[in-house]
Amino acid sequence: MNLLWRQYRFLRASKGHPLPPGPRGSLLVGTIFDITRHDAHRIFTRYREQYGNMFMLQGLGSRVMVLNDLDTINDLFGARAASYSHRPTSVSGGVLMGFGESMILLPYGPEWRAHRRLAHVALGPAQIKEYAILQEDIAASLAQAFLETPQDFFTLVRMSAGRMIIAVTYGIRKSPFQTECIMNGERFAEFARKTFIPGNYACDMIPLLKYAPLWVPFQRELRRGKEAFFEFQTQPFEHVKQEMGKGTILPSLTLRLMKSPPLHMPDFEKYVMWVGGAMFGETTYATVLTFIMAMALNRDKQRIAQAELDTVIDEDRLPRIDDRHRLPYVNAVIKETMRWQPVLPLGLSRSTAHDDFYKGFYIPRNTIVVPNVWAIAYDTKSKYDAERFIPERFMDPAETVVDPAQWAFGFGRRACPGKHMGENSVFILIATILSVFDIAPPGDGVVKQDFTQHLIRCPKPFNCSILPRSPTKAQLVRLRAGEGVA
Repeated sequence: MNLLWRQYRFLRASKGHPLPPGPRGSLLVGTIFDITRHDAHRIFTRYREQYGNMFMLQGLGSRVMVLNDLDTINDLFGARAASYSHRPTSVSGGVLMGFGESMILLPYGPEWRAHRRLAHVALGPAQIKEYAILQEDIAASLAQAFLETPQDFFTLVRMSAGRMIIAVTYGIRKSPFQTECIMNGERFAEFARKTFIPGNYACDMIPLLKYAPLWVPFQRELRRGKEAFFEFQTQPFEHVKQEMGKGTILPSLTLRLMKSPPLHMPDFEKYVMWVGGAMFGETTYATVLTFIMAMALNRDKQRIAQAELDTVIDEDRLPRIDDRHRLPYVNAVIKETMRWQPVLPLGLSRSTAHDDFYKGFYIPRNTIVVPNVWAIAYDTKSKYDAERFIPERFMDPAETVVDPAQWAFGFGRRACPGKHMGENSVFILIATILSVFDIAPPGDGVVKQDFTQHLIRCPKPFNCSILPRSPTKAQLVRLRAGEGVA
């Protein structure tokens, strides 16, 4: 009887329209855990040939709809944003880890919009010019570290990306405290990234599991994540409050907001703290490490980019962020790095707020919607081989390849508010490395191409040679790094 009632309700709600097609799974759990499979983004891209640009996974009372092309993503996340701008309810991250009030997880509504307005106040195209000198300082400092211990490039890139976030968000100078904040952010991010993958924690599919005893392994793990998040979010924010009156703190997102509080915003400081905590991420260092791998594998492309830099940049200085518009090939290298190995291959999931109908299919309320950006990056319609690293595809007027800027930072109303800052960070790090160093395979000639399979797709440790292009370049780095304050 219960089954008949559920079928009646479904037919009434769907008005006779079918669900999007999808693979068949096991009788017990369906296909719902396919989202957690190794290389799921590649598997889902291949499904496009069988099911089209949208297909559905089902099981355990949940539905996950995967979108495999940019037009469909923009139709739903853009034109139908009112229904497709929510995040899935996250028991693991939002409830058990305690960051449900973060701008990343907040449901689409007034509170989320308040967070978003604050982020735009501090991170608009005009405002981020104030942070450019800090980003350039850190790029020069990274280059100096490459001179001293190039074999540690993995750790050095990771720490430099973290320094950029901490310096821009909180104005904290290079110091043991800055390092502590970065390490706290990484510890939190390690826990958080797992909660963004649908199905990674059973409690997100079966919410009653949030009441499981505290000794259950996932409860213990998420409790440690909650402690890491609290420490990361509160410690640097309290530091800014304490340092504001001294007049020595660097310009930052938090300082800008705290000095100009908006009218009629109760709990303003809490909002600022949450906005600041949402800025930390791993996409910058994953992109720069992917770039280093690409240069070791494609030295011909590296030499073209270096020739452009040598022509455009004066011999007595390093690249600056305001050089970006004069370096088309360097920008093409960055775009190709983002396309070749997208760091968020399945984006960040959404959830439907209402029942919807699209292209003849019924999409029920509370369906999780996954934008497969890998499928966009690896579009088979291009005349260039998608598997090869070819920056020229972005300079070919006859080619219609999609600029990664259209998908790398999210979609619609939930696109990343830190996009402009992130683009500047990636540009200045990559341009500085290209200007100063030659990157080559290691002595054995083998560059290991292996990537993590979490939310963030990042190279696993690999070996390469990083050497200064000349003694003059090395001396230039030391002089510029000595001027830095961040």
